[in-house]
Amino acid sequence: MLTVEELKNKSSENLSLKKDIAIQLSKDILSEPETGYKEFKTNKKIYEVLSSLNLEVVNNLAITGLMTTIKGANPGPNIAVIGELDGLPVPGHPFADKETNAAHACGHHIQVGNMLATLFALNSKEILDNLSGTISFIAVPSEEYVEIEWRNEQRSKGEFEFLGGKQELVKLGIFDDIDISMMTHARGDFSGFGYGGTGNGLVAKFIEFHGKSSHAGNDPHLGINALNAANLSMANIHANRETFFDDHHIRVHPIITLGGSVVNQVPEIVTLETFVRGASLEAIKDANLKVDNCLRAGAMAVGAEVEINTLPGYFPLFHDKNLVEVYKKNLEYTKNKSEELEHGGGSTDMGDLAHLMPVIHPFVGGATDASAHTSGFLVEDYELAVVEAGKLMAFTIIDLLYDGASTGKEVISKHKPRLTKNEYLKTIREFSNVEIANYNIR
Repeated sequence: MLTVEELKNKSSENLSLKKDIAIQLSKDILSEPETGYKEFKTNKKIYEVLSSLNLEVVNNLAITGLMTTIKGANPGPNIAVIGELDGLPVPGHPFADKETNAAHACGHHIQVGNMLATLFALNSKEILDNLSGTISFIAVPSEEYVEIEWRNEQRSKGEFEFLGGKQELVKLGIFDDIDISMMTHARGDFSGFGYGGTGNGLVAKFIEFHGKSSHAGNDPHLGINALNAANLSMANIHANRETFFDDHHIRVHPIITLGGSVVNQVPEIVTLETFVRGASLEAIKDANLKVDNCLRAGAMAVGAEVEINTLPGYFPLFHDKNLVEVYKKNLEYTKNKSEELEHGGGSTDMGDLAHLMPVIHPFVGGATDASAHTSGFLVEDYELAVVEAGKLMAFTIIDLLYDGASTGKEVISKHKPRLTKNEYLKTIREFSNVEIANYNIR
Protein backbone atom coordinates (compact mmCIF):
# COMPACT_ATOMS: atom_id res chain seq x y z
CA MET A 1 0.00 0.00 0.00
CA LEU A 2 1.37 3.42 -1.00
CA THR A 3 1.57 6.26 1.49
CA VAL A 4 -0.50 9.41 1.13
CA GLU A 5 2.60 11.32 0.03
CA GLU A 6 3.42 8.72 -2.60
CA LEU A 7 -0.15 8.88 -3.92
CA LYS A 8 -0.05 12.65 -4.17
CA ASN A 9 3.28 12.52 -5.98
CA LYS A 10 1.90 9.93 -8.37
CA SER A 11 -1.23 12.00 -8.99
CA SER A 12 0.95 15.00 -9.84
CA GLU A 13 2.86 12.88 -12.33
CA ASN A 14 -0.39 11.65 -13.88
CA LEU A 15 -1.65 15.18 -14.28
CA SER A 16 1.57 16.53 -15.75
CA LEU A 17 1.24 14.05 -18.63
CA LYS A 18 -2.25 15.25 -19.62
CA LYS A 19 -2.55 18.78 -18.29
CA ASP A 20 -2.45 20.26 -21.79
CA ILE A 21 -5.71 18.46 -22.61
CA ALA A 22 -7.44 20.08 -19.62
CA ILE A 23 -6.11 23.52 -20.52
CA GLN A 24 -7.09 23.16 -24.16
CA LEU A 25 -10.61 22.06 -23.25
CA SER A 26 -10.99 25.18 -21.10
CA LYS A 27 -9.88 27.37 -24.00
CA ASP A 28 -12.15 25.56 -26.45
CA ILE A 29 -15.13 26.16 -24.15
CA LEU A 30 -14.11 29.82 -23.78
CA SER A 31 -14.19 30.24 -27.57
CA GLU A 32 -17.81 29.09 -27.94
CA PRO A 33 -19.70 30.29 -24.83
CA GLU A 34 -23.33 29.36 -24.24
CA THR A 35 -25.89 30.30 -21.63
CA GLY A 36 -27.77 28.02 -19.23
CA TYR A 37 -29.68 25.00 -20.53
CA LYS A 38 -28.31 25.79 -24.02
CA GLU A 39 -24.75 24.45 -23.55
CA PHE A 40 -24.95 21.92 -26.40
CA LYS A 41 -21.56 22.68 -27.97
CA THR A 42 -19.95 22.70 -24.55
CA ASN A 43 -21.56 19.37 -23.72
CA LYS A 44 -20.22 17.85 -26.93
CA LYS A 45 -16.66 19.02 -26.24
CA ILE A 46 -16.66 17.49 -22.76
CA TYR A 47 -18.34 14.30 -23.90
CA GLU A 48 -15.70 13.75 -26.57
CA VAL A 49 -12.83 14.17 -24.11
CA LEU A 50 -14.38 11.85 -21.51
CA SER A 51 -15.24 9.24 -24.13
CA SER A 52 -11.66 9.29 -25.41
CA LEU A 53 -10.60 8.11 -21.94
CA ASN A 54 -12.82 5.02 -22.30
CA LEU A 55 -15.01 6.22 -19.45
CA GLU A 56 -18.73 5.56 -19.26
CA VAL A 57 -20.53 8.89 -19.57
CA VAL A 58 -24.09 9.55 -18.43
CA ASN A 59 -25.31 12.32 -20.72
CA ASN A 60 -28.21 14.76 -21.11
CA LEU A 61 -28.76 15.32 -17.39
CA ALA A 62 -31.08 18.31 -17.03
CA ILE A 63 -30.76 18.77 -20.81
CA THR A 64 -27.00 19.47 -21.13
CA GLY A 65 -25.37 18.05 -18.01
CA LEU A 66 -23.17 14.97 -17.98
CA MET A 67 -21.15 12.90 -15.53
CA THR A 68 -18.67 10.08 -15.23
CA THR A 69 -17.30 8.15 -12.26
CA ILE A 70 -14.15 6.34 -11.23
CA LYS A 71 -13.98 3.94 -8.30
CA GLY A 72 -11.47 2.99 -5.67
CA ALA A 73 -10.64 -0.63 -4.88
CA ASN A 74 -12.98 -0.68 -1.89
CA PRO A 75 -16.41 0.81 -1.15
CA GLY A 76 -16.64 4.17 0.56
CA PRO A 77 -18.06 7.68 0.22
CA ASN A 78 -19.00 9.17 -3.13
CA ILE A 79 -17.32 12.53 -3.71
CA ALA A 80 -18.53 14.83 -6.49
CA VAL A 81 -16.15 17.17 -8.30
CA ILE A 82 -18.23 19.76 -10.14
CA GLY A 83 -17.70 21.99 -13.14
CA GLU A 84 -20.25 24.46 -14.47
CA LEU A 85 -21.03 24.71 -18.18
CA ASP A 86 -22.59 28.08 -18.80
CA GLY A 87 -21.55 31.62 -19.51
CA LEU A 88 -23.72 34.73 -19.31
CA PRO A 89 -24.50 37.68 -21.60
CA VAL A 90 -21.63 40.20 -21.37
CA PRO A 91 -21.58 42.53 -24.41
CA GLY A 92 -18.09 43.70 -25.26
CA HIS A 93 -16.25 40.73 -23.78
CA PRO A 94 -13.44 39.75 -26.17
CA PHE A 95 -14.66 36.15 -26.34
CA ALA A 96 -18.39 36.94 -26.40
CA ASP A 97 -20.59 35.18 -28.92
CA LYS A 98 -21.38 37.71 -31.64
CA GLU A 99 -25.08 36.79 -31.75
CA THR A 100 -26.00 36.03 -28.13
CA ASN A 101 -23.31 38.07 -26.28
CA ALA A 102 -22.72 34.99 -24.12
CA ALA A 103 -19.25 34.98 -22.56
CA HIS A 104 -17.28 33.15 -19.89
CA ALA A 105 -16.88 36.27 -17.78
CA CYS A 106 -17.11 34.23 -14.58
CA GLY A 107 -14.58 31.56 -15.44
CA HIS A 108 -16.79 28.50 -15.75
CA HIS A 109 -14.59 27.25 -18.58
CA ILE A 110 -11.69 26.76 -16.17
CA GLN A 111 -13.97 24.94 -13.73
CA VAL A 112 -14.47 22.26 -16.37
CA GLY A 113 -10.73 22.29 -16.95
CA ASN A 114 -9.77 21.86 -13.30
CA MET A 115 -12.47 19.20 -12.88
CA LEU A 116 -10.86 17.31 -15.75
CA ALA A 117 -7.41 17.90 -14.22
CA THR A 118 -8.60 16.22 -11.01
CA LEU A 119 -9.83 13.27 -13.09
CA PHE A 120 -6.48 12.97 -14.86
CA ALA A 121 -4.63 13.11 -11.54
CA LEU A 122 -6.65 10.31 -9.91
CA ASN A 123 -7.54 8.03 -12.81
CA SER A 124 -4.88 5.33 -12.57
CA LYS A 125 -4.97 1.85 -11.11
CA GLU A 126 -2.00 2.60 -8.87
CA ILE A 127 -3.94 5.38 -7.13
CA LEU A 128 -7.45 3.92 -7.15
CA ASP A 129 -6.19 0.63 -5.66
CA ASN A 130 -5.30 2.65 -2.54
CA LEU A 131 -8.62 4.49 -2.21
CA SER A 132 -11.99 3.51 -0.78
CA GLY A 133 -14.94 5.16 -2.46
CA THR A 134 -16.17 6.71 -5.67
CA ILE A 135 -15.30 9.99 -7.36
CA SER A 136 -18.05 11.45 -9.58
CA PHE A 137 -17.25 14.21 -12.04
CA ILE A 138 -20.38 16.21 -12.81
CA ALA A 139 -20.62 18.93 -15.47
CA VAL A 140 -23.63 20.99 -14.41
CA PRO A 141 -25.71 23.34 -16.60
CA SER A 142 -27.20 26.71 -15.83
CA GLU A 143 -25.53 28.20 -12.77
CA GLU A 144 -25.74 31.83 -13.86
CA TYR A 145 -29.17 33.16 -12.87
CA VAL A 146 -29.82 35.01 -16.15
CA GLU A 147 -32.28 34.91 -19.06
CA ILE A 148 -34.93 34.32 -16.43
CA GLU A 149 -37.91 35.07 -18.65
CA TRP A 150 -36.77 32.51 -21.23
CA ARG A 151 -36.11 29.92 -18.54
CA ASN A 152 -39.48 30.58 -16.96
CA GLU A 153 -41.12 29.98 -20.34
CA GLN A 154 -39.25 26.67 -20.67
CA ARG A 155 -40.24 25.83 -17.14
CA SER A 156 -43.91 26.40 -17.95
CA LYS A 157 -43.51 24.00 -20.91
CA GLY A 158 -42.16 21.31 -18.58
CA GLU A 159 -38.59 21.33 -19.90
CA PHE A 160 -37.31 21.65 -16.34
CA GLU A 161 -38.67 22.81 -12.99
CA PHE A 162 -35.79 24.79 -11.51
CA LEU A 163 -33.82 27.58 -13.11
CA GLY A 164 -30.53 26.45 -11.55
CA GLY A 165 -28.83 23.32 -12.84
CA LYS A 166 -27.77 21.88 -9.49
CA GLN A 167 -31.31 22.37 -8.19
CA GLU A 168 -32.69 20.42 -11.13
CA LEU A 169 -30.12 17.64 -10.69
CA VAL A 170 -31.02 17.37 -7.00
CA LYS A 171 -34.67 16.92 -7.98
CA LEU A 172 -33.71 14.31 -10.58
CA GLY A 173 -31.82 12.29 -7.98
CA ILE A 174 -28.31 12.76 -9.37
CA PHE A 175 -27.03 13.85 -5.95
CA ASP A 176 -28.90 11.15 -4.01
CA ASP A 177 -25.77 9.00 -3.77
CA ILE A 178 -23.28 11.87 -3.39
CA ASP A 179 -21.83 12.31 0.11
CA ILE A 180 -19.51 15.31 -0.43
CA SER A 181 -19.40 17.96 -3.17
CA MET A 182 -16.58 20.30 -4.18
CA MET A 183 -15.59 22.65 -6.96
CA THR A 184 -13.08 25.45 -7.58
CA HIS A 185 -14.31 28.81 -8.92
CA ALA A 186 -12.29 31.49 -10.70
CA ARG A 187 -11.69 34.89 -9.14
CA GLY A 188 -10.00 38.00 -10.45
CA ASP A 189 -8.81 39.94 -7.44
CA PHE A 190 -6.03 37.73 -6.09
CA SER A 191 -3.36 35.43 -7.45
CA GLY A 192 -3.63 32.34 -5.25
CA PHE A 193 -6.38 30.42 -3.51
CA GLY A 194 -9.25 31.49 -1.28
CA TYR A 195 -11.08 29.11 1.01
CA GLY A 196 -14.02 29.24 3.41
CA GLY A 197 -16.33 32.22 3.64
CA THR A 198 -20.05 32.47 3.02
CA GLY A 199 -22.32 33.79 0.27
CA ASN A 200 -25.79 35.21 -0.22
CA GLY A 201 -28.83 33.34 -1.41
CA LEU A 202 -31.56 34.99 -3.48
CA VAL A 203 -35.07 35.04 -4.84
CA ALA A 204 -35.90 36.64 -8.18
CA LYS A 205 -38.91 38.89 -8.75
CA PHE A 206 -40.70 39.98 -11.89
CA ILE A 207 -43.09 42.86 -11.31
CA GLU A 208 -45.66 44.23 -13.72
CA PHE A 209 -47.59 47.43 -12.98
CA HIS A 210 -50.84 47.98 -14.86
CA GLY A 211 -52.25 51.48 -15.10
CA LYS A 212 -54.42 53.17 -17.68
CA SER A 213 -53.25 54.94 -20.83
CA SER A 214 -54.30 58.45 -21.83
CA HIS A 215 -52.81 61.36 -23.75
CA ALA A 216 -49.90 62.62 -21.67
CA GLY A 217 -50.43 66.21 -22.80
CA ASN A 218 -54.17 66.64 -23.18
CA ASP A 219 -55.65 64.14 -20.71
CA PRO A 220 -53.12 62.91 -18.12
CA HIS A 221 -55.86 63.12 -15.47
CA LEU A 222 -57.72 60.34 -17.26
CA GLY A 223 -54.81 57.95 -16.98
CA ILE A 224 -53.18 55.89 -14.23
CA ASN A 225 -49.42 56.19 -14.48
CA ALA A 226 -47.80 52.77 -14.06
CA LEU A 227 -44.34 54.34 -14.17
CA ASN A 228 -45.17 56.46 -11.15
CA ALA A 229 -46.25 53.31 -9.34
CA ALA A 230 -42.91 51.69 -10.19
CA ASN A 231 -40.88 54.73 -9.14
CA LEU A 232 -42.74 55.00 -5.85
CA SER A 233 -42.12 51.30 -5.25
CA MET A 234 -38.38 51.69 -5.77
CA ALA A 235 -38.37 54.70 -3.44
CA ASN A 236 -40.18 52.57 -0.86
CA ILE A 237 -37.50 49.90 -1.18
CA HIS A 238 -34.78 52.51 -0.66
CA ALA A 239 -36.62 53.77 2.42
CA ASN A 240 -36.47 50.27 3.88
CA ARG A 241 -32.72 49.78 3.52
CA GLU A 242 -31.97 51.06 7.00
CA THR A 243 -34.26 48.37 8.41
CA PHE A 244 -32.02 45.56 7.12
CA PHE A 245 -29.64 44.08 9.67
CA ASP A 246 -26.00 44.45 8.64
CA ASP A 247 -25.17 40.80 9.23
CA HIS A 248 -28.09 39.74 7.00
CA HIS A 249 -26.18 41.20 4.00
CA ILE A 250 -29.41 42.12 2.20
CA ARG A 251 -29.08 43.25 -1.42
CA VAL A 252 -32.09 44.49 -3.42
CA HIS A 253 -31.24 45.93 -6.83
CA PRO A 254 -34.27 46.50 -9.09
CA ILE A 255 -34.12 47.58 -12.72
CA ILE A 256 -36.89 48.89 -15.00
CA THR A 257 -37.17 46.61 -18.01
CA LEU A 258 -40.11 48.45 -19.61
CA GLY A 259 -40.86 52.06 -18.74
CA GLY A 260 -43.72 52.78 -21.10
CA SER A 261 -44.44 52.67 -24.82
CA VAL A 262 -44.31 56.23 -26.16
CA VAL A 263 -43.51 59.51 -24.46
CA ASN A 264 -46.83 61.22 -25.23
CA GLN A 265 -48.88 58.47 -23.59
CA VAL A 266 -49.34 57.93 -19.87
CA PRO A 267 -47.49 54.63 -19.24
CA GLU A 268 -49.98 51.78 -18.98
CA ILE A 269 -47.63 48.86 -18.40
CA VAL A 270 -44.27 49.09 -16.63
CA THR A 271 -42.13 46.11 -15.65
CA LEU A 272 -39.35 45.66 -13.10
CA GLU A 273 -36.95 42.87 -12.25
CA THR A 274 -35.01 42.48 -9.03
CA PHE A 275 -33.17 40.01 -6.87
CA VAL A 276 -33.62 39.93 -3.13
CA ARG A 277 -30.40 38.55 -1.67
CA GLY A 278 -29.52 37.65 1.89
CA ALA A 279 -27.18 35.58 4.03
CA SER A 280 -29.85 33.20 5.37
CA LEU A 281 -33.21 31.84 4.30
CA GLU A 282 -34.86 33.69 7.17
CA ALA A 283 -33.25 36.98 6.15
CA ILE A 284 -34.34 36.50 2.53
CA LYS A 285 -37.93 35.76 3.58
CA ASP A 286 -38.03 38.88 5.77
CA ALA A 287 -36.59 41.17 3.09
CA ASN A 288 -38.82 39.63 0.43
CA LEU A 289 -41.93 40.45 2.48
CA LYS A 290 -40.77 44.05 2.86
CA VAL A 291 -40.16 44.35 -0.87
CA ASP A 292 -43.64 42.99 -1.61
CA ASN A 293 -45.14 45.60 0.74
CA CYS A 294 -43.17 48.31 -1.07
CA LEU A 295 -44.53 47.17 -4.42
CA ARG A 296 -48.12 47.03 -3.18
CA ALA A 297 -47.80 50.49 -1.65
CA GLY A 298 -46.49 51.97 -4.91
CA ALA A 299 -49.45 50.57 -6.81
CA MET A 300 -51.91 51.64 -4.12
CA ALA A 301 -50.64 55.22 -4.11
CA VAL A 302 -51.67 55.86 -7.73
CA GLY A 303 -54.54 53.38 -7.98
CA ALA A 304 -52.77 50.86 -10.18
CA GLU A 305 -52.59 47.08 -10.29
CA VAL A 306 -49.39 45.15 -9.57
CA GLU A 307 -48.54 41.56 -10.40
CA ILE A 308 -45.64 40.17 -8.36
CA ASN A 309 -44.08 36.96 -9.68
CA THR A 310 -41.50 35.54 -7.26
CA LEU A 311 -39.22 32.72 -8.36
CA PRO A 312 -36.90 30.66 -6.15
CA GLY A 313 -33.27 31.53 -6.68
CA TYR A 314 -30.34 30.05 -4.78
CA PHE A 315 -29.76 29.15 -1.14
CA PRO A 316 -27.01 30.88 0.87
CA LEU A 317 -23.56 29.33 0.64
CA PHE A 318 -21.53 28.07 3.59
CA HIS A 319 -18.78 25.47 3.95
CA ASP A 320 -18.29 22.39 6.08
CA LYS A 321 -15.53 23.42 8.47
CA ASN A 322 -13.97 19.94 8.70
CA LEU A 323 -13.87 19.60 4.93
CA VAL A 324 -12.30 23.05 4.68
CA GLU A 325 -9.56 21.92 7.07
CA VAL A 326 -8.69 18.97 4.83
CA TYR A 327 -8.49 21.25 1.80
CA LYS A 328 -6.58 23.91 3.73
CA LYS A 329 -3.80 21.46 4.67
CA ASN A 330 -3.24 20.73 1.01
CA LEU A 331 -2.60 24.39 0.30
CA GLU A 332 0.84 23.73 1.80
CA TYR A 333 1.68 21.93 -1.47
CA THR A 334 1.27 25.03 -3.59
CA LYS A 335 3.70 27.93 -3.89
CA ASN A 336 0.77 30.30 -4.36
CA LYS A 337 -0.50 32.36 -1.48
CA SER A 338 -3.84 31.55 0.11
CA GLU A 339 -6.32 33.37 2.30
CA GLU A 340 -9.49 32.70 4.22
CA LEU A 341 -12.45 34.48 2.69
CA GLU A 342 -15.24 36.38 4.42
CA HIS A 343 -18.82 36.92 3.29
CA GLY A 344 -19.51 37.59 -0.38
CA GLY A 345 -22.63 39.22 -1.78
CA GLY A 346 -22.89 36.97 -4.84
CA SER A 347 -24.99 33.83 -5.12
CA THR A 348 -24.52 30.30 -6.43
CA ASP A 349 -26.57 27.11 -6.43
CA MET A 350 -23.61 25.47 -4.71
CA GLY A 351 -25.36 26.94 -1.66
CA ASP A 352 -28.28 24.61 -2.34
CA LEU A 353 -25.96 21.60 -2.11
CA ALA A 354 -24.45 23.02 1.10
CA HIS A 355 -27.83 22.60 2.79
CA LEU A 356 -27.79 18.88 1.91
CA MET A 357 -24.19 17.68 2.39
CA PRO A 358 -20.63 18.76 3.21
CA VAL A 359 -19.44 21.22 0.57
CA ILE A 360 -16.38 23.31 -0.27
CA HIS A 361 -16.29 25.99 -2.95
CA PRO A 362 -12.78 27.49 -2.93
CA PHE A 363 -11.66 30.21 -5.33
CA VAL A 364 -8.57 30.32 -7.50
CA GLY A 365 -6.88 33.38 -8.98
CA GLY A 366 -5.23 33.67 -12.34
CA ALA A 367 -7.71 36.09 -13.88
CA THR A 368 -7.41 39.79 -14.63
CA ASP A 369 -8.01 42.19 -11.76
CA ALA A 370 -11.56 42.87 -12.86
CA SER A 371 -14.98 42.20 -11.45
CA ALA A 372 -16.63 38.98 -12.58
CA HIS A 373 -19.52 39.33 -15.04
CA THR A 374 -17.75 42.24 -16.78
CA SER A 375 -16.05 42.51 -20.16
CA GLY A 376 -12.66 42.86 -18.47
CA PHE A 377 -12.76 39.47 -16.72
CA LEU A 378 -10.30 37.14 -18.45
CA VAL A 379 -8.40 34.11 -17.19
CA GLU A 380 -4.70 34.55 -17.94
CA ASP A 381 -2.92 31.91 -15.83
CA TYR A 382 -4.28 28.52 -16.89
CA GLU A 383 -1.50 26.68 -15.11
CA LEU A 384 -2.85 28.06 -11.83
CA ALA A 385 -6.59 28.09 -12.56
CA VAL A 386 -6.74 24.66 -14.21
CA VAL A 387 -3.73 22.57 -13.26
CA GLU A 388 -2.92 23.72 -9.72
CA ALA A 389 -6.60 23.96 -8.78
CA GLY A 390 -7.28 20.46 -10.08
CA LYS A 391 -4.25 19.08 -8.29
CA LEU A 392 -5.39 20.48 -4.94
CA MET A 393 -8.80 18.87 -5.38
CA ALA A 394 -7.11 15.55 -6.17
CA PHE A 395 -4.92 15.82 -3.07
CA THR A 396 -7.99 16.58 -0.95
CA ILE A 397 -9.82 13.54 -2.32
CA ILE A 398 -6.80 11.31 -1.62
CA ASP A 399 -6.87 12.47 2.00
CA LEU A 400 -10.60 11.79 2.24
CA LEU A 401 -10.58 8.31 0.68
CA TYR A 402 -7.27 6.94 1.98
CA ASP A 403 -7.08 4.37 4.82
CA GLY A 404 -10.57 3.02 4.27
CA ALA A 405 -11.85 6.59 3.72
CA SER A 406 -11.46 7.23 7.46
CA THR A 407 -11.17 11.00 7.03
CA GLY A 408 -14.04 11.19 4.57
CA LYS A 409 -16.27 9.13 6.86
CA GLU A 410 -15.37 11.38 9.77
CA VAL A 411 -16.29 14.51 7.80
CA ILE A 412 -19.63 12.98 6.86
CA SER A 413 -20.43 11.73 10.38
CA LYS A 414 -19.73 15.13 11.95
CA HIS A 415 -21.75 17.04 9.37
CA LYS A 416 -25.35 17.86 10.24
CA PRO A 417 -27.34 18.61 7.07
CA ARG A 418 -29.67 21.56 7.44
CA LEU A 419 -32.31 19.99 5.20
CA THR A 420 -33.26 16.60 3.83
CA LYS A 421 -33.85 16.38 0.09
CA ASN A 422 -37.64 16.44 0.61
CA GLU A 423 -37.40 19.40 2.99
CA TYR A 424 -35.17 21.22 0.51
CA LEU A 425 -37.55 20.69 -2.40
CA LYS A 426 -40.51 21.76 -0.27
CA THR A 427 -38.68 24.92 0.86
CA ILE A 428 -37.56 25.96 -2.60
CA ARG A 429 -41.02 25.42 -4.04
CA GLU A 430 -42.57 27.55 -1.31
CA PHE A 431 -40.60 30.55 -2.59
CA SER A 432 -42.48 30.38 -5.89
CA ASN A 433 -45.50 32.69 -5.81
CA VAL A 434 -47.64 34.90 -8.05
CA GLU A 435 -49.74 37.66 -6.47
CA ILE A 436 -52.00 40.23 -8.11
CA ALA A 437 -53.00 43.26 -6.05
CA ASN A 438 -55.51 45.55 -7.74
CA TYR A 439 -55.99 49.10 -6.45
CA ASN A 440 -57.35 50.39 -9.76
CA ILE A 441 -59.48 53.49 -9.17
CA ARG A 442 -60.84 53.82 -12.70
